[in-house]
Amino acid sequence: MKFVIAFFLVLSLQTALSAQDSEVLTLIDTTYIPDALFQSDEIFVIFLKGNLKKLFNDRREETSYHPILMSYILANGTTDSLNIRVKTRGHFRRKRENCKIPPLLLHFDSLQSASDTPFSGQDKIKLVTPCVDHKYILREYLIYKVYQLISPNSFHVRLVKLCFEDSVKGEKTEEKYAILLENHNLLADRLQAKLFKRLNTSPQRTLRQEFLNMSVFQYLIGNTDWSVQYLHNIKLMSQKDNFGLIPIPYDFDHAGLVNAPYAKPAEALRMVSVRQRRYRGYCIEDMREFQPTFDLFNKLKTAIYAIYTDNSLLEEKYIKQSVKYLDEFYQTINNQKKAAKAFQYPCKPHGTGNVVIKGLKD
Repeated sequence: MKFVIAFFLVLSLQTALSAQDSEVLTLIDTTYIPDALFQSDEIFVIFLKGNLKKLFNDRREETSYHPILMSYILANGTTDSLNIRVKTRGHFRRKRENCKIPPLLLHFDSLQSASDTPFSGQDKIKLVTPCVDHKYILREYLIYKVYQLISPNSFHVRLVKLCFEDSVKGEKTEEKYAILLENHNLLADRLQAKLFKRLNTSPQRTLRQEFLNMSVFQYLIGNTDWSVQYLHNIKLMSQKDNFGLIPIPYDFDHAGLVNAPYAKPAEALRMVSVRQRRYRGYCIEDMREFQPTFDLFNKLKTAIYAIYTDNSLLEEKYIKQSVKYLDEFYQTINNQKKAAKAFQYPCKPHGTGNVVIKGLKD
């Protein structure tokens, strides 16, 4: 993955949002209606029928929507169809050399047309498609479920089975796992927050405890592919009663816990592989500040392990690998010397702790 690398000096004090910042806050209607699509974890099947060659070949900087007939079969046998528009999206996974099937954006042109369906109230939904083997999609989905244990300020997701049908050739693909990802505007609505879009925002402007929980979570899953400064795989939210921003992570396919075959760390990080953990928070020399976060992860340990050990969809080999990977994390946070070495890494003047991942542009 090609990265643009920049260096930064972190600020010493957290600051409140300035008047200028208000210009980059996207206003959201605070009347929240529960999202039926994400109220259940039952897997259902989605069929997308249309000119797939034309859709999949459209990977330009500015992609266009294409007409698609979306049908679905719920777990209880209910079926229905909706005429929607779909376009390719994403960064790394949109590129043809990386993924045969790019991630998609589903656009429901009329909210009324989707009423009385699981998609009622939806406008645009991201669909995370299988880049290679769909087992990696399942692994990424479970990481979202882990973070939901850690923070209510997290994306809702729904695991589905996805099947494509080419209307020109009449060919169908096999059903494979895919992820429906909650729209970020609906997420902001649910959290009674506003979306903050300013680039080059210091991580120290986030709520300290929220940031520590999020960044230690990224360390747990072995993910270095994120940055607050460039809003790379991070959404920032501002709530009325909080003088700080809430960082909400997404897009975990480059995490070590997923271990996708195409995933590689940025060269500037000087890491061997994505399975190697590297803490990407800012410098905090007093390790006592991490203790509430470590306590939270210890409290959630059984529930986090259960996401893997109690999942019948996972391969036994991967379950064992995941348990071992989680064990290594817990051995680190519960050992003072190991914890200090790992989480004070950004304080090292000659390390790569202050490298900022800019990511790819659309």
